[in-house]
Amino acid sequence: MSDRQPRTRADARRARASRGASTAPRGRGAAARPSRRRVWLKRSLWGVLALGVLGAIGIGIAYAMTDIPKPNEMVTAQASIVYYADGKNELARLSDDGGNRESVKLSEISPNMQHAILAAEDRNFYQNSGISPTGIARAIWVAVKGGSATQGGSTITQQYVKNYFLTQDRTITRKAREILISLKIDKQQSKDQILENYLNTIYYGRGAYGIQTASKAYFNKSAKDLTPAESALLAAVIRGPSLYDPSLGAEQKANAQSRSNYILDAMVSQKWLTPAERAKATFPEVQKPRTRKLSGVQGYIVDLVKKELVNKYKLTESDIQRGGLRVVSTIDRAKQNAAIKAVADEKPAQADVHTGLVSITPGDGAIRAFYGGEDFARRPLNNASQAKMQAGSTFKIFSLIAALQSGDVSTASRFDGSSPQYFPDFADPNGTTEAARRGRVTNFGNEQFGRIDLLTATQHSVNTVFAQVNKIAGPENTMKAAQAAGVRSKLAPNMSNVLGTDYVTVVDMADAYATIAAQGVRAEPYFVREIRFQDSSIPTIKVEKKTQKVFDTKLMADVIDAMQQPVKPGGTAQYVGQNLGRPAAGKTGTSESFRSAWFDGYVPQLATAVGLYRSDAKTGDELPMENLPKDGDITGGTYPARIWTAYMKAALAGLPVADFPAPAHINKDALPPTPTTTQAPQTTQAPAPTTSAPPTTSAPPTTVAPPPTPTPSKTNGPPTSPGPSPSTTVTLLQPTPGPS
Repeated sequence: MSDRQPRTRADARRARASRGASTAPRGRGAAARPSRRRVWLKRSLWGVLALGVLGAIGIGIAYAMTDIPKPNEMVTAQASIVYYADGKNELARLSDDGGNRESVKLSEISPNMQHAILAAEDRNFYQNSGISPTGIARAIWVAVKGGSATQGGSTITQQYVKNYFLTQDRTITRKAREILISLKIDKQQSKDQILENYLNTIYYGRGAYGIQTASKAYFNKSAKDLTPAESALLAAVIRGPSLYDPSLGAEQKANAQSRSNYILDAMVSQKWLTPAERAKATFPEVQKPRTRKLSGVQGYIVDLVKKELVNKYKLTESDIQRGGLRVVSTIDRAKQNAAIKAVADEKPAQADVHTGLVSITPGDGAIRAFYGGEDFARRPLNNASQAKMQAGSTFKIFSLIAALQSGDVSTASRFDGSSPQYFPDFADPNGTTEAARRGRVTNFGNEQFGRIDLLTATQHSVNTVFAQVNKIAGPENTMKAAQAAGVRSKLAPNMSNVLGTDYVTVVDMADAYATIAAQGVRAEPYFVREIRFQDSSIPTIKVEKKTQKVFDTKLMADVIDAMQQPVKPGGTAQYVGQNLGRPAAGKTGTSESFRSAWFDGYVPQLATAVGLYRSDAKTGDELPMENLPKDGDITGGTYPARIWTAYMKAALAGLPVADFPAPAHINKDALPPTPTTTQAPQTTQAPAPTTSAPPTTSAPPTTVAPPPTPTPSKTNGPPTSPGPSPSTTVTLLQPTPGPS
């Protein structure tokens, strides 16, 4: 080690001091130390200033480069609403998801609600610049202490920006964008506009987005009518509906009461509420949450309205769910309520008997009331538009139309109404019974009528007469008449179709009978009368009615005359005539083994079809409606006629009594084909498969068989012999229809 190197730290300090003393004046080294501190301080200040300037420049650049994004689809989505025909009363909402929203102007929101939300969320809303510096500082302090940098500090403007433009992500980047966009929004939109958008954006629970929908969900009222207490509750639930909706339990109710009291007290402190008003603001009652799934009787209507919007008007599912459509339906509120009540009051006691009812304006096609079942959510099968039932004797009217069109008969033409009768054209060689193989047709209860005209045959729904009528008309023409009238279900041109062996829907029959009521003018049935869009630049869609003249007016006058007979005393629907209190026309129908029962009828202003059937709850198989414990046998003249009458009586209340057209008596000189006589079957047994030779006696036969191709001769007088008549039984692809 060198002798010059200090041995200790003290020696080193003395050596440095000695060197300093030899090279500088005394006192100068002491002054150097403060000078270096000042330099460091200046440099630090300049560094902070530079960072501040750079930060400000960075924030400015970020502010300038931050664009206000397009609104989130969810917050602009609005529920599509279906209204009753009056265009005012809400029937249902079509949205199944977050589109359950109905935006309103700030002027349509109660000042109580505006003040409650300010008291709860941002009391300086009208004074701040869109953000809260103290709130942001508090959030930063929480972050420094190890908490979340994204919590706290949100003004109403910031909440609006987060909900309306951004996502719910809890990140520093999203929070920074929220602050910058909030500053911009505060410059671009008025405070009132921001508050309006905020109230229309936030979620209140119960599937309700926006204050108008929430007000209806909790209190069944418009947002403009909210009280201070109701407003405070709605301002409370936005913190977390699952924690503050009082209907969810005792804990949630206690939370809601505490938060509501806090908000009401704040409203007093802000002088938005007087102490006296505060004292009256007791905790409000809320209605039970309602399921948003299509349900109840109205669910069947809404389902068909949606299908019409898609199929007829080519709207997309997105349009319907989120487009805020305002759809005015054809459903009359009073008539719809009357239909629901009529079914509830008059339906059979048997639980597995199902009812469908459809009511249509003749000549227009507007469906005024519709009953497809009790609850769409529980049983979505629509009894009025999907379930198909054998038409029974309601189909006889189409054979009557076809026969009158042929020119070979009039309503005064007379036929043999005895029972049973046998018709080769009705015979089923593969039938399981002798009666089926022989083509036997019987009247209900095997009732005998002798020779009667078509008015009487319609009044009593005489099967054996209408079997002869269909021979004259031709089953294919009967089918075509039904189709022209409006039956859209698949039909078969079988001889037995006159007896209603085809399966049809209630809508089919309501449409077809409305065509008759309109004197031959067929109108396409529809539910949607008008569609209005949120975008005012899109023109309102109004229904274009589709009508067509399908039957001669005079012919219809005679059919209407015939259809008035069943409601007269002794007719199959005399209950209607005895209880409706105005002229009506219609036809009963009951299928084989009582598997379906109908009454379809009309007055000039309204046509209604009612159909009942019974099915197995598990398999869906048809079941007979006979010998039921509390209902007995269900025929068209019983429960269907009662439901129809109860509904029509209420639906027509206040409408003037309208008269039907007078009969035209077309084809009054027509005669049915002259029959050739055949051996009548013995009354004690079914006839043999082959008919015997015609008798030589001049006595009138019990039954007569028509020639294979009827070529009626026309005379000036009424028919002097029975119309085409039996020879063997119904060729029923389905069992012979039963009573009418």
